[in-house]
Amino acid sequence: MTLSAWFIFVLAALLEVGGDALIRKGLRTSGVLFVVAGFVVLGAYGIVVNTVKWDFSKLLGVYVAVFAVVSVLFGHFIFKETVPLATWIGLAVIVVGGMIIQFGSGQ
Repeated sequence: MTLSAWFIFVLAALLEVGGDALIRKGLRTSGVLFVVAGFVVLGAYGIVVNTVKWDFSKLLGVYVAVFAVVSVLFGHFIFKETVPLATWIGLAVIVVGGMIIQFGSGQ
């Protein structure tokens, strides 16, 4: 995986998590502008993640692992959530799955 693909995946994950967070805030505070902003940010995520020129299944399979890491870290550091051990273990399983997709045999 190239450095540019890593950068794109991290940027896409930040956009996706950020868009979801904006929508969540808008829905919880009746802030329609937050919901609209969330839609725009999620649209940007869709464009960014698809700039990586991989087969769709591999692209999203590997991206899901990056997204999962960013999501858990976002919840822990931004939302100040206590992340249970089961979540960390599940995250490790997802990352291993992403690695299998990335480095597994193409045949």
